[in-house]
Amino acid sequence: MNTVIIKYNAGNIQSVLYALERIGASAVVSDDPATIAAADKVIFPGVGEASTAMNYLKERKLDQLIISLQQPVLGICLGMQLMCTYSEENNTSCLGIFNEQVKRFEPGPASLKIPQIGWNNIQQLKTPLFHSIKENSYCYFVHGYYAEYGLYTIATTNYGIDYSAALHKNNFYGTQFHPEKSADIGEQLLKNFIAL
Repeated sequence: MNTVIIKYNAGNIQSVLYALERIGASAVVSDDPATIAAADKVIFPGVGEASTAMNYLKERKLDQLIISLQQPVLGICLGMQLMCTYSEENNTSCLGIFNEQVKRFEPGPASLKIPQIGWNNIQQLKTPLFHSIKENSYCYFVHGYYAEYGLYTIATTNYGIDYSAALHKNNFYGTQFHPEKSADIGEQLLKNFIAL
């Protein structure tokens, strides 16, 4: 089993590597197109800002590579947002794998701080990505932008509004939360992804 974590300038790469080690899975970190294309599984992590990350991917032609991948791909946080069509974060055109818009959280009640940082529960879980994960399980989120609820939503959460906690289309999956920081639930999700 050969898992590759895409190396680019928006990484929570080390914590993803540690999380995979905890479940007995090894991975390599690479921005080499041939290495990524040959992987059994690809993880597309992300912490950072959308337009800078997209520019980096385009400069290295990783944008076209990611779209062309046929094996299971998991985008995490910004990685998932970049797999959508468009992000309001600096007016960024993204990869367009999921036909979804990424919106900025609008200021609401003072109790809902932006960005959302912390644990929140997920609902309406679908697909084998959530095998053995119960409804209303708690996962760890850090984000100021969100993908709207839509056709590809396979989990939702609520932070002032309902939005997509996870997306799925064909071989592409994405989670807005960080499985590598979500304790047992996150480890189960990573196990499920590796088993796809």
